[in-house]
Amino acid sequence: MQEEGNEVADRKRVLILCTGNSCRSQMAQGWVNHLLGGRWEAHSAGTRPADRVHPLAVRAMAEVGVDISGGVPTPVARHLDAAWDLVITVCDSAKETCPLFPRPVEQIHVSFPDPSEVAGSEAERMAAFRAVRDDIRARLIPELERRP
Repeated sequence: MQEEGNEVADRKRVLILCTGNSCRSQMAQGWVNHLLGGRWEAHSAGTRPADRVHPLAVRAMAEVGVDISGGVPTPVARHLDAAWDLVITVCDSAKETCPLFPRPVEQIHVSFPDPSEVAGSEAERMAAFRAVRDDIRARLIPELERRP
């Protein structure tokens, strides 16, 4: 589908990486596609993908009107041959183990804590997911908005 002015065709492609592709990268992908979908097409992957998107990540994003319930953690290897305008690592572990991409691509690192590692009551754990969700919006979205 191509919109007037080639808006869809002109979108830049960003791959967002974390370790499990179950929390941070899924939330970041959701934010980018929700807020910047006219300019950016976001995908996400993990260096060691989990078996599912974390339910608290799904819930936290649903609270702000972003549906990531259909997300499926995928290995970064599936995305290596694709053409990307930008690769963003959102956790320190993914930055350290990020593979080499065969095509030239700019890579940046914007680190967020892993909310799935927070122990405590469900309310405390949910607060951690909300904090990371909001931090991703506050720091990652402006980074992409600044880019031409």
